[in-house]
Amino acid sequence: MAAATLENAAKELNQQVGLTTDGSQFLTFQLGDELYGVDILRVQEIKGYTTVTKIPNTPPHIKGVLNLRGTIVPIVELRTKFGLPTIEYTLFTVIVVVVIQEKIMGLVVDAVSDVLNIDKKDIQPPPQFGAKVDVSFLNGIGKSSDKLVALLNMDRLLCDSDLQEVASATV
Repeated sequence: MAAATLENAAKELNQQVGLTTDGSQFLTFQLGDELYGVDILRVQEIKGYTTVTKIPNTPPHIKGVLNLRGTIVPIVELRTKFGLPTIEYTLFTVIVVVVIQEKIMGLVVDAVSDVLNIDKKDIQPPPQFGAKVDVSFLNGIGKSSDKLVALLNMDRLLCDSDLQEVASATV
C-alpha cells in the first residue's frame, strides 16, 4: 500500500513540475506552416540566428560553421534539407543546437514554438509513401490537441555522407 501511495505522489509531483511519465517531451519548431518536433533531450540550446562562416564545397543545406564558446558547430538549414523554398531570415529565425550521432550541430529553423508533452499513445508511425519517398528521418507523427507534429529522428536526419562532409569541414 505504501509503495502505491508513493508512486501516486511521484506522478502527481511530476505533473506539477511538467515532467512526463507516460510520454516524451519535444521541442517543436516551425518550417513554413509545418510543425516539427525534436526530442528535448537532444537539444543543447536555442540561439538567435547569427551569421555563419561559409565552407566551400559543401552541400547547399550546410550553411557553414559557427564558433559556439570555442566549439566549431556545423550549421544545417532544414528548409533546404527538406526541399522547401528559402526565405529571408526574421527576428524569429533561430539555430537549435542539437546532438546528432554524438556530434553537436545547429539547425536553422523559422521559429521555435513550444515544448510539448506527447503521450506515447498519441504517436503514430510515419506514413509509408513507397520507395520513392524516404521518411526514415521521422520517428512518427504526434498528436497534441488539434496539431500534428512530425517527430524527427535526429540520428537519421543527416545521411552519413553529410556528416562526413561536416566533419572534414570542421577539422
